Amino acid sequence: MKKLLIISLVVIFVCGSVSAQRPRRGRARASARASNCPERVNDITDCPNEGCGSNYDPNLNLRKNVRSNDQAPVSKTIEDMKELADPVHFKKGDSREELTALGEGQKIKVVAFALIARKGSAESCNCGLTAVADADNHIVLVDPTLKRPFLAHDEDDSETAEFTPRVRLDHPNLSRAKLQRLIDAAPNHALRVRVTGLLLFDSEHFLGHHLKRRNNWEIHPVLFLEFCPKGARCTAASDSNWKSLEDQ
Repeated sequence: MKKLLIISLVVIFVCGSVSAQRPRRGRARASARASNCPERVNDITDCPNEGCGSNYDPNLNLRKNVRSNDQAPVSKTIEDMKELADPVHFKKGDSREELTALGEGQKIKVVAFALIARKGSAESCNCGLTAVADADNHIVLVDPTLKRPFLAHDEDDSETAEFTPRVRLDHPNLSRAKLQRLIDAAPNHALRVRVTGLLLFDSEHFLGHHLKRRNNWEIHPVLFLEFCPKGARCTAASDSNWKSLEDQ
């Protein structure tokens, strides 16, 4: 009896030692995913400008994470964005020279209907953070000449604009909550907006994980957004009647 007890204790000890040495799968996978991340990333201020984590492309992330820009904006239309060409030779991680030649980095101002502002998901540009304050907002923009724009019908032909958490550090009202409230109150849930920001080619979505939209050119980041109040007349060529989202 005493001998059996000793054998049982030895078996329990050996099994427990093996179990303790075996890495936990969830933690191992998480560590591998974030192997190039800082040790502690609590919020966007801890995340480096080149980002980190899965689908990591530091050159793309540096473009996405621009916080301000002093260029004078050039007026463009939604149609201008739709006609922008795709790169021919681009591969993940490449320099952005080919894309710069196509227009990436140019500061533009575009009038459109905003149909929805969505909370973004985990991305390497934001170190995989998912809190509202640390994630991008994806804005669906469509042609402002449409008579009755409708999200379900028109999103396939849309262009994208993105609020980013880096820009919100200086402009906190450039947020989904502020914009979506105005979209919901607009006629037909289509808010006329004038968006100022930087042209960016989202090469991550070009190379895979395609989105419902016309192409992969975006206004990213949005640096300034104005909207047309209900009942007012607002045009691309005039500053009359436009209201800044930051004043809401």
